[in-house]
Amino acid sequence: MQTTLRNDVVFEGAGLHSGALARLRLRPAPAGHGIVFRRSDLPVGTGEIPALWSHAVQTPLNTRIETAEGVSVATIEHVMAALAGCGVHNVLAEIDGPEVPILDGSARQFVEGILKAGVRRLTAPLEVIEIREAVEVRRGGAVARLSPATSLQIDFAIEFPDAAIGAQHRTLGMANGAFVRDLADSRTFCRLADVKAMQAHGLALGGTFENAVVVDGDRVLSPGGLRHADEAVRHKMLDALGDLYTAGAPILGRYTGVRAGHALTNALLRELFARPDSWRRVTCSPTMAGRLPGAGVGIADLEEVA
Repeated sequence: MQTTLRNDVVFEGAGLHSGALARLRLRPAPAGHGIVFRRSDLPVGTGEIPALWSHAVQTPLNTRIETAEGVSVATIEHVMAALAGCGVHNVLAEIDGPEVPILDGSARQFVEGILKAGVRRLTAPLEVIEIREAVEVRRGGAVARLSPATSLQIDFAIEFPDAAIGAQHRTLGMANGAFVRDLADSRTFCRLADVKAMQAHGLALGGTFENAVVVDGDRVLSPGGLRHADEAVRHKMLDALGDLYTAGAPILGRYTGVRAGHALTNALLRELFARPDSWRRVTCSPTMAGRLPGAGVGIADLEEVA
């Protein structure tokens, strides 16, 4: 069955890149609504944007959705990952600014708010996207691939010159609350040199050592250090889940990312939907539902972070 929230939930804070303060309110929505963002700071009827791959602008730093008229909402990936990981299919996300608050740089606070608000089942059946044939895109040394699987699985590998990150690889099935327990608290990360370069060009204006893991060579500069030894690759998996949820429905398939990012995952979805023989929509059976990321998730899962 499709789901929505039981109650509104509100988040406030600065955007990572714009530095602009924003208030995000997630509201319950009816079956078939999907995830839709609404710019409440704009005239009524001008600021609604479905959180779909076709509205995503390919950028390396975040996922931004935009209308044909140029109305946009940036950095949606963490809240999208939280909605996917908690099994929420229909939400109206009202926001009074151009960028979703970064909060602590992870999806943990979004997950906590969603689970405390509660998830309500609707009577309408849920459709899922079943991957039937492998689809792959490559750019330079980066790869993103979707291949057939009976549940959503994410396999990710990264490699950075900084010893504090280095080479990391992790594979995780997203069923049974795995996202909430294993990925939700992993923060966005960046190199100190990149932060300085971005800020010099008017980006990362809301970034601090408190809402991102900042590294410099073999040093972790953020207070408290890492939450996990492989926090960087876990966060890349978090991003991938959020970006994949712009498909418009849960995906049953295996996502493989090698040095992939937001733009490449969006390119993968575009390639997938350009090849109708590689996927199909199917009504979610009870067996399938039990393998989806949000099946059986509760607040206790967040308290059991690995």
